[in-house]
Amino acid sequence: MPVFARRKLATTATAVMLAAGALVVLQPGASAWADTPQGANGWTGTYPGADWQRADAAAEGFDPAKLAEIASAAQADGTNCMVVIRHGRLVGEWYWNGTNADSAQEVFSVTKSVTSTLVGIAQSRWKLNVDDKAAKYIPAWAGTPASQVKVKNLLGNNSGRHWDAVTDYVTLPTADDRTALGASLPQEHRPGDVWAYNNAAIQTLDDVLSKSTGVEPADYADKNLFAPIGMRDTRLTRDPSGNTNMFFGMQSTCEDLARFGHLFLEDGRWNLRQIVSSRWVHEATGKPSQPITSSYGYLWWLNHLGAVANALVPMTREDSANAPRERMVSNAPADMYWAIGLGGQVVQVDPGSDTVVVRLGPMNLTNKNWPATSARVVTEALVGR
Repeated sequence: MPVFARRKLATTATAVMLAAGALVVLQPGASAWADTPQGANGWTGTYPGADWQRADAAAEGFDPAKLAEIASAAQADGTNCMVVIRHGRLVGEWYWNGTNADSAQEVFSVTKSVTSTLVGIAQSRWKLNVDDKAAKYIPAWAGTPASQVKVKNLLGNNSGRHWDAVTDYVTLPTADDRTALGASLPQEHRPGDVWAYNNAAIQTLDDVLSKSTGVEPADYADKNLFAPIGMRDTRLTRDPSGNTNMFFGMQSTCEDLARFGHLFLEDGRWNLRQIVSSRWVHEATGKPSQPITSSYGYLWWLNHLGAVANALVPMTREDSANAPRERMVSNAPADMYWAIGLGGQVVQVDPGSDTVVVRLGPMNLTNKNWPATSARVVTEALVGR
């Protein structure tokens, strides 16, 4: 079966279409963010080796007929691949459109959740702190209104940096130097006053990571995240100036992204390594990162009850107060969370059922069926605990 060619950095045409959508170093005194290495307390988990262990879906509590029905719906939706993981084993996998387990593709904003994790790894290694002022790493912001923006504001999308759809979805993706563009935009609101799905602000995390670690984020990811957990077909891409793309551009596969989701199910552990601290996993995915929307952590989407954000519409505190109280997927568990990219790219993590679901497909400007469809794996197909 033919394999998708590993696509280069997103072309201008692809970028414009975007508009519609390590081991923790336990240093002395590192109690705040570092964890006890796995194995020290007798804890064990199930992890894939070079390949995923396979298990029978029924034996792992799924109704095979219902899983097949959901897979059929995914196929009809243009899906390229879908995998289901439970208890660290692969219980379902489907490939369409000439793809297979090695087929890597652009995953769009799923990249953001990896960016968040790189910040968590850097914090675990005492390279930075999310309470740092971002101006510490972006000197052009010193002495300006942007000097009050903290790293955690960039992660939580409440930085108050300028946002408009043309800049964020057309000008930025086609810029030669995306990091410089993101840093050059004006400070529009006080940090914390407005939530906006701000690609340009997120791109400035390139400066934060490269200045704090001394390593280009793409290389930092290869060494400290992708290689340790076996994401061998995954890479971050760069803009024409050599900056790592922080908000989109990652190339990955369904099976690799299942490893990423499983890392979070295991509180940041991978075999005997603590890749990112368990506290970071909780901070990034276990609660809203700010009080405006309940549906956003640190570059992860959450299913908490409250004001649900819209990626194309900024939300103020007043908007939030007047918004209906709901969940992203009404009948899914409250602690379910997702990395989501344009066109229905999804990494779904459900701690309660110990499952990961990954779905990838072609860029589609109108696809709104995900993550509601991926949630059905837990709400309908999972019948045994």
